Amino acid sequence: MTSATLTRVPRPVSSGATARRRTPRRGVPVAKIVLGISLALTLIPLLYLLSLSFMGRAEVAAGHLLPATPAWGNWEAALTTSGLPRAILNSIIAAGFGALITLAFALPAAWAMVRHQTGGKTLTASILAPWLLPPIVAVIPLFTLLRILGLNNTLVGLAFVYALANTGLAVFLLQGFVKRVPLEIEEAAALDGAGTLRILFRVVLPLLTPALIAVGVVVAVLNYNEFLLALFLTQGPDSQTVPVILSLLLGDKVQDFGQLAAASLVGVAPVFAAAVFLQRGLVAGLTSGAVK
Repeated sequence: MTSATLTRVPRPVSSGATARRRTPRRGVPVAKIVLGISLALTLIPLLYLLSLSFMGRAEVAAGHLLPATPAWGNWEAALTTSGLPRAILNSIIAAGFGALITLAFALPAAWAMVRHQTGGKTLTASILAPWLLPPIVAVIPLFTLLRILGLNNTLVGLAFVYALANTGLAVFLLQGFVKRVPLEIEEAAALDGAGTLRILFRVVLPLLTPALIAVGVVVAVLNYNEFLLALFLTQGPDSQTVPVILSLLLGDKVQDFGQLAAASLVGVAPVFAAAVFLQRGLVAGLTSGAVK
């Protein structure tokens, strides 16, 4: 065999592979920096709140960043004498039932507005208008209405108020998800003889499950953190929520910020737990919508 026969011809390399091999990944450091800044902005206040929960009144007044001796009494007082455990349960009940009622009203409304043009462009454009108003304007009418219905100072009344307050927001958010559901699926169900309600609950509802989880979490967190309506509509420990109890820990003359910090950390724990357990459904609903 000749030397020419033994000579190997190099295999051509595609331009795309060369470009991928030579192109530097400039976006990764920038993404890491942005992620680090966002993480720091999120964790630094919580870490300082944790440090504050172990400080006594003198250390808080002196402006120390770290406690010299951990004051475990702040946590004991927050869990035993402040009524916080009952308030957390009240907040979970009111926020959860309020979110479920909101979704029960918002899903048919959003579907009817998108598919059947109910209300026309006027209703679609003004659906968020009541939600943008300051809640103080509705305190007196809601208080009077709940007193007439016998639901004043009850978790049931507070849950209905939360459901009413956030229905417009839920309808606005669900409209975008409903638009992503292929119309051909609903038309095929109609050709098979399915009625309007059956199409909504047997066809549209399963496809919108990720969206409902995402919107439900958003609404539930808003309900859990709400303060003004809960302050005026609940007057006893049997119905007061976490924000109300935290506000009552601020005394007129002596303010124990260490106990308040401990109670605040305990109060936000259910929100973080819900975010962790529902993270997959929340991310799927916010990113991909209802279409799979």
